[in-house]
Amino acid sequence: MSKKIFINLPVSDLKISMDFYTAIGFNNNPAFSDETAACMVLTDEIYVMLLTHNKLHEFSQKPIIDAKTYIGAINSLSVDSIEEMNIIADAALKAGGTEPSPMQDYGFMQQRSFEDPDGHHWEVFYMDMSQVPG
Repeated sequence: MSKKIFINLPVSDLKISMDFYTAIGFNNNPAFSDETAACMVLTDEIYVMLLTHNKLHEFSQKPIIDAKTYIGAINSLSVDSIEEMNIIADAALKAGGTEPSPMQDYGFMQQRSFEDPDGHHWEVFYMDMSQVPG
């Protein structure tokens, strides 16, 4: 059985967050969604669970950070081309996300950053493995 990753993110408005993640290419799995959580699927291995604050507190009693003020994690997603990187980042901005820094070009890797409506930081990048310095 293949391994899967589930990124769990606290969100202040479930509908706004679902719309945002749909706009950047995720699909909702209604079997694992209700009024407190939404399972958003990117691939057979990558899922983002959008959880209301009350739902997240069922799993942890720690205070929820304000991701617009503090960084708690950087979620990174590799893609197959610079064009795909730009499509996702541009869709994020069009859907209400923000771009905290300009595109970075490291020669072998190009990267764009965006934050979702709750401030969760994402980096989408294309890496040309044939250009990685030896």
